Amino acid sequence: MTEKSPIPKDPDADTHDDGDEPAFEWMKPAPKSTPADARPAQAADARPARAADGAQDSSTKRLPEEGKPGAASAPGQQPESRADRKAAEAAEAGPEPALFAEPLPTSALQVRPPEAEVERRNHEREQAANAKPVAPRIFQVLLAVFYPVVLLVLAIRAVASPLFLWVEYYRPGFPGDGYGFNADDRMTYGSYALDYLSNWSGPRYLGELVNQNGEKLFKEGEVSHMADVKTVMLSAFGAGALMIIIGIVAMLYLRKRSTGGIRRGLFAGSIVTVVLILGLGTLAALGWQQFFTDFHHIFFANGTWTFALDDTLIRLFPGQYWMDSGIAIGALVSITALLTLIFTWPTRRRRGLSPKNEAAAEGAANAADTDADTDSVARAEAGTPAGTREK
Repeated sequence: MTEKSPIPKDPDADTHDDGDEPAFEWMKPAPKSTPADARPAQAADARPARAADGAQDSSTKRLPEEGKPGAASAPGQQPESRADRKAAEAAEAGPEPALFAEPLPTSALQVRPPEAEVERRNHEREQAANAKPVAPRIFQVLLAVFYPVVLLVLAIRAVASPLFLWVEYYRPGFPGDGYGFNADDRMTYGSYALDYLSNWSGPRYLGELVNQNGEKLFKEGEVSHMADVKTVMLSAFGAGALMIIIGIVAMLYLRKRSTGGIRRGLFAGSIVTVVLILGLGTLAALGWQQFFTDFHHIFFANGTWTFALDDTLIRLFPGQYWMDSGIAIGALVSITALLTLIFTWPTRRRRGLSPKNEAAAEGAANAADTDADTDSVARAEAGTPAGTREK
């Protein structure tokens, strides 16, 4: 819009021909001789009543008082723009009182907890960083507990076999049968008894066997006792198989998650096995008959495992056979445990440490470097150049 463009007509606007007169009363410069009380009267004479009232209200609200901040420096001088007038009014009103002051979002971070709380948190953080996972420890304990049981079950299975029976019957010094069985008869009938302990056949497997005379080979009491022995043996074999499966799972887990975990578990298990075999061997050596009786009392009822000398079980498996079986089981378990103990012994190399000579050389090198650094610091403090000697 330019100065020559036509101005739209406003029905409320003043239609006087005076083009130099300002549009609003407050835009007129106040004369020096006119007091402030006379200004409303002059504005009322120059304008209609309604326009004068509006101009009076706006001039009353917008004119800053003399002597206040933001007022004109000279009488009659008005603020240059609407923003200046607003700034002057805000300066006259003063700062508004803050009814509610919201705390800063980070004000809680500036509050330091007590020193004891800081030390406790640091201690817990160090414990959490140094603590080892629980699962590897559990699997190591399982290996240590299962290892002697598995070795014992495997040794019993090796002894309760036709091979060991053949070695016993044909070795020199083994007592013969005084009721007519030769070595071949013993081997045949004894193999049936041992096979029954490891198969899933019922008592008829032994109950229907007959000798050369057509008589039953085993009596009912003998068949009943062999059924009890079979229950104990199959339970032991089942528990051993379950422990082997769990042990394999534990070793696979430790191989991935814990370096040296398998070695530590087997090492602890071998120690437990050696201690167990030494204890049982000592009890058996002090009194074999008492040891044999107490062993049967644990697994069988009284009166179900005692037989006459002419019964088939006693003729096939005399007392010497059970003593040799105990020695063979103890020897197999002890040899395996000792070999495991040797191969899992925690040497420096297996623990991931350097040998003693290398460790000593490394310690000496570190000590020499420390002495050199100390000497350099001392020379620097004394002002002596490095590489020279004091005379």
